[in-house]
Amino acid sequence: MTMVQESIRVTAPLHDVYGRWTRFEEFPRFMDGVEEVRQLDDRLCHWRTRVAGVAREFDTEIVDQLPDERISWRTVGDGVKQKGVVSFQRLDDAHTRVSLAMEVEPQGMVEQAGYALGFVEERVRGDLQRFKQYVEESDGTDSGWRGRLRPVDSTGEAPPSAEPEPPERPGPYPGPLPDTPGEAPGAPHI
Repeated sequence: MTMVQESIRVTAPLHDVYGRWTRFEEFPRFMDGVEEVRQLDDRLCHWRTRVAGVAREFDTEIVDQLPDERISWRTVGDGVKQKGVVSFQRLDDAHTRVSLAMEVEPQGMVEQAGYALGFVEERVRGDLQRFKQYVEESDGTDSGWRGRLRPVDSTGEAPPSAEPEPPERPGPYPGPLPDTPGEAPGAPHI
């Protein structure tokens, strides 16, 4: 898998920035190649994408969602393989840092060449820049979903635990993304 990490500073309060990101069905407005995102339930989204002429459909699962702090996800099913975490850090009353870390498994020689040439990093950078513009041009009155989703174990139940402590250091995700919830204690779970 290929790791991509990018951050951007958005001129908007944390609450507004986080709320805008949770409006998953709005992703086609700022994510290049995303044609549609349908939220199926609190955890699952169905995606339709077209990148370099290649159409794909896949589902993602929200693994962990802590309002105003982070959202982590992974693909489910066969086909597209990716996982990631987006985190939100209050810089002051009017500024928020958005940090995205994701791992993507390129499919086929064309995608592998694209990853090797840095096209994924450029695309993510562009998506974050368009998200910044999307948020900064909004009137700030719309808010997304603010519910808490905890990682679940193999039985489908959330493990009993206290709310996690704030991360010791802000910024992008500090290391490899875990494959299963609970794999890296104290770190965002994917």
